[in-house]
Amino acid sequence: MLKSILIANRGEIARRIIRTARKLGIETIAIHSDADAAALFVQEADKAVHMSGSNPRDSYLNIDNIIAVAKETGTSAIHPGYGFLSERWEFARRCEEEGLIFIGPKSEVIRKMGDKARSRKIATSLNISVPPGSDILNSVEEAKEWAIKLSFPVIFKASAGGGGIGMQKVERMEEISEAFEQASTRARLAFGDERVYIEKYLESPHHIEIQILGDKNGTIVTFPERECSVQRRHQKVIEESPSPFATPELRASLRKAAKRLAQELGYTNAGTVEFVVDKYRNSYFLEINTRLQVEHPITEMITGYDLVEQQIRIASGEPLSIEEEKLGWKGWALEARVYAEDPENFYPSPGKLISYREPGGDSIRVDSGYRVGDTISQFYDPLIAKLIAWGEDRDKAIASMLKALEEYEITGVKNNIPFLKMAFSSSMFKSGTYDTHFIARLKEEVQNG
Repeated sequence: MLKSILIANRGEIARRIIRTARKLGIETIAIHSDADAAALFVQEADKAVHMSGSNPRDSYLNIDNIIAVAKETGTSAIHPGYGFLSERWEFARRCEEEGLIFIGPKSEVIRKMGDKARSRKIATSLNISVPPGSDILNSVEEAKEWAIKLSFPVIFKASAGGGGIGMQKVERMEEISEAFEQASTRARLAFGDERVYIEKYLESPHHIEIQILGDKNGTIVTFPERECSVQRRHQKVIEESPSPFATPELRASLRKAAKRLAQELGYTNAGTVEFVVDKYRNSYFLEINTRLQVEHPITEMITGYDLVEQQIRIASGEPLSIEEEKLGWKGWALEARVYAEDPENFYPSPGKLISYREPGGDSIRVDSGYRVGDTISQFYDPLIAKLIAWGEDRDKAIASMLKALEEYEITGVKNNIPFLKMAFSSSMFKSGTYDTHFIARLKEEVQNG
């Protein structure tokens, strides 16, 4: 077992890692920026090291400084959490070169899967369907040719992208040139890589993903699916597990495809294989997120497994003790991401928490990074907390979530709790018939009474 872990992240995920490490008797070292000097995760870690500045590039994205802190503190392992450096293959490689354990996949696997165009080719070689689309586009003219071939609507995607950054839906030929330039520019600014490709835009799609774990002996375990179709600006807001849209046949098919991909890659540690599923339940591989997901708690709630603990055990060289054949689930779990943002337009709303009170109860879990008096900084993602609700069935989980949202008290910053209440109360969500267009249709439903 590892003796200590440096956490190259902040907020609620840093606290989440600290909680499991403490349970396992592992020392934790936190790094923090100026803005996070008094943060909860800094106080809860066994040690904390200041990284100057508040801009992420000076702290949570500074590879040289993070490696230096690991060496100075004598830690043997680094947990990247999610976001920041978690999917930077260069960071994982530096860890490998410096003799540090990166709690995640090998750098070469991250590199392969970080290139979306390349990952499509790997999936295709395994006879796993991908959305119809192009290779890397070299010009606007090539993009136009592909748009004609695929037929509208189409969507541009960043090859090095993630989190919806660089995605640009196009409905008409006149929009192609501008969309190509915008997608390329956003990809370059976000990832330092302007390459984009184009796909057929699927109507009424569902975003469904499979959690995977792989140990160093080649054992791969897949978990029940998560439905992640409630999104704004291609970023998830609400997730649930299992999916109300999945049939036993679809569920088995997705888990089989995820396992084949993981085995082909020699995947180790935690990851998520993401699929888009059309209204006829045809599934298409999207990408592998080579890290722990924000929504991992709903999988933990229905299976009873601590995924961070599994990550640490795998990184320590232990074999997986989970038998996939016996891996079922109990009940239903929902996750709502509670943001400091304007619920009307989802724009960030940084500021000080004047009052803050989290809901409680046996069926409720709150993974948060803040307390009353803390400031939601303009420098970081405005996620305040993740609210997770469990129920014996889906209806009870929804009822538990709505009750918790009523009890949640946040003042001082605008927040999306009014939107979340509206979403979970809607007939679309309660019926389980929603897709990735849910938010737009919800607004229409509200406007039409």
